[in-house]
Amino acid sequence: MHNCAKRLRRKLSVPKDMEVAPNLCPAQPRRPRVRSALLVNPFYPKDPRASFGKHVLTPTLALTSIAGATPPHWDVRYWDENLLQGPPPTDPLPQVVGITVHLTFARRAYALAAWYRAQGSRVILGGLHVLSCPEEALSHADAIAIGDGVQLWPKILADVESGSLQPRYEADFSRPYQMDPPARRTILPRASFLTTSSVIATRGCHNRCGFCYLSTEGLHMPYRMRKVQQVVDEIVADQQPYVVFVDNNLGSRPDYLRALCAALRPLKIIWSAAITIDVTNDPTLVREMALAGCTGVFVGFESVNGGNLIDSRKKTPAPEDYARRVAVLHRYSIQVNGSFVLGFDHDQPDVFERTVDWIETNRLECATFHILTPYPGTPLFRQLDAEKRILHRDWDRYDTAHVVFQPKHMSPEELDHGYAWCYERLFSHRSIWKRRPADPRAVLAYLGMSYLYKRSNGFWHLLIKQQLTSSVWRPLIEHSRRRHLKLRPHLEALGANKSTAAIGPRLSQYLSPGV
Repeated sequence: MHNCAKRLRRKLSVPKDMEVAPNLCPAQPRRPRVRSALLVNPFYPKDPRASFGKHVLTPTLALTSIAGATPPHWDVRYWDENLLQGPPPTDPLPQVVGITVHLTFARRAYALAAWYRAQGSRVILGGLHVLSCPEEALSHADAIAIGDGVQLWPKILADVESGSLQPRYEADFSRPYQMDPPARRTILPRASFLTTSSVIATRGCHNRCGFCYLSTEGLHMPYRMRKVQQVVDEIVADQQPYVVFVDNNLGSRPDYLRALCAALRPLKIIWSAAITIDVTNDPTLVREMALAGCTGVFVGFESVNGGNLIDSRKKTPAPEDYARRVAVLHRYSIQVNGSFVLGFDHDQPDVFERTVDWIETNRLECATFHILTPYPGTPLFRQLDAEKRILHRDWDRYDTAHVVFQPKHMSPEELDHGYAWCYERLFSHRSIWKRRPADPRAVLAYLGMSYLYKRSNGFWHLLIKQQLTSSVWRPLIEHSRRRHLKLRPHLEALGANKSTAAIGPRLSQYLSPGV
């Protein structure tokens, strides 16, 4: 296995502009344009093993939500360095620059902050890393926003106007979520994304896994829901055939999800979402999701070893029951993208083959792998730090693609090689073919999704660079949507049997662009 991983490392390459951030020209101090704001998503290096397509699936909802909270007398622009169009603009120089800061691109965020401050802009930093390391972030900014930025942003801009900007602004997440204004998507470069309809209906999750950023110390995010009609109105306004719900867990409240599905069904769109596998407790709910247009789900299985899930405090069905529950989703033609974390304390060197064998046996359409990563402020970080198993604090490498701690039952090199091997195996022709649907009518669509998503990074680089993502993928999405509409009468005919024991063969699958 390790020899295969080493070969993979040698032959994989990343285009320079997807590995190295764009150069910043020398800063020239000048007068900024009054009441103008620029929102920036900083560059981060791309993992050659994963699909480059995921970086342009949807825009960051955090920044479009901040834009939605911007007062109307302010001009607001958006820039995502990962769209490969160069560094953020400086002409005209914005009075205020808001930069979202994640652990893995904190260094780049700080470089951009210094660059804009040297030219005369006021820089506001926000995001999860600011919550985790506020003093570090404050040393690079004029002000930091800790917590719910949508609440804080109007106050920050008002203080800029009055000349009374404070160094720290804080807000919790207790305010009713439906009070937030809708995201402003008109500022987005629509040609650069597969869909601009990244939508959030709920905030939070009923789980608090020890490795998840939601368990960060100081982050108290109760489960909050928007009004169903608010969600529908945003989707209708954006006029996209495909919607991605970016909720941490859209299914934490089954009653809410059922009501949402009832409202989405008349829209005749297709959509995908992140859920936990316990959504299959009630197959009638899964059926309602499918009838409402759900074609793919992202499921955090995390591990096929129950001991790892117990240690992580994840409330989930036993791994021994995962296969039956995946069959429920497949029965209703919902494709599954499984997420698996490697390197837990119960993981032995055989975890890599065992995990991929399970994926292939259960014919998951897609899977993503992550090296266990202790984010600062989480229980996992505190545990590993106390055990002196943290190898370094180079935040650039805390991206779930590098080993940053000492595993319990293997060397860091073994974990690193095993992670690479999992992607090589899953992306191989053999594995793609082995996981094909049993229904011959579904094979061609499945192969198209697999090869376009998993084995076309060079093509994705071209699409991103030339801003062709939407124009190339929109016809495929529309084709997928139309085929799904034809499938709905068959889904209706399946009935509403709550018994999972009666689940029969899966329906023919249809291409899901976001699985």
